[in-house]
Amino acid sequence: MATVDVVNLNNQKVSAIDLPDFVFKAKVNEPLVLQVIRAQLASRRQGTASTKCKSEVRGGGKKPFKQKGTGNARQGSSRSPLMPGGGATFGPKPRDYTQRTPREILKGSLRCVLSDKLASERLLVIDSLQLETPKTKMLNEILSKNFKITKALLVDSKNRNLSLASRNLPTVRYLATNSINTYDLVKYEWLFLSKESALELSKNLDSKISGGFAGA
Repeated sequence: MATVDVVNLNNQKVSAIDLPDFVFKAKVNEPLVLQVIRAQLASRRQGTASTKCKSEVRGGGKKPFKQKGTGNARQGSSRSPLMPGGGATFGPKPRDYTQRTPREILKGSLRCVLSDKLASERLLVIDSLQLETPKTKMLNEILSKNFKITKALLVDSKNRNLSLASRNLPTVRYLATNSINTYDLVKYEWLFLSKESALELSKNLDSKISGGFAGA
């Protein structure tokens, strides 16, 4: 078990928590993490790019110029990709870029990144991330003054005030525990976990327990 200090929002130690080695001290598999991030970013693509092929371009019923005597290559239609304004050759068409990733691979990548955060001392377990009011200024002062941090991912369960307060901070993001994902864990330098979320992740990422986790 990995013993981690639990601090409050004033960055004062209040207790300690034991986190399972299986989740927070796993061997980091970089190719696995990269595979999940690529799949996640691919699934975010809209896939709406579209071009017209020869059959979809308007016009082209008449031969653009006579077959011989012009010195140009022969052309049968102005809709040809070889003509200005003609159709595109092998152009993009709307498609679905979604890549399905098995649940155990998603869990494995999360264990890798969480372990790396803990090993590099970029993971903080907070006793409670509840704010009195949903004020961006309050959250910014807590992070910058109390923790000397500007870029962080905040993870907690059902925290409306924290969600609203973090919206206007471009380098801070809030996620619910069941929405935590590999890309955001890698993107943000620091990870703030509420004590409740740390225990929930320890349970959901256990290989002996299935379900109860999105992780896309």
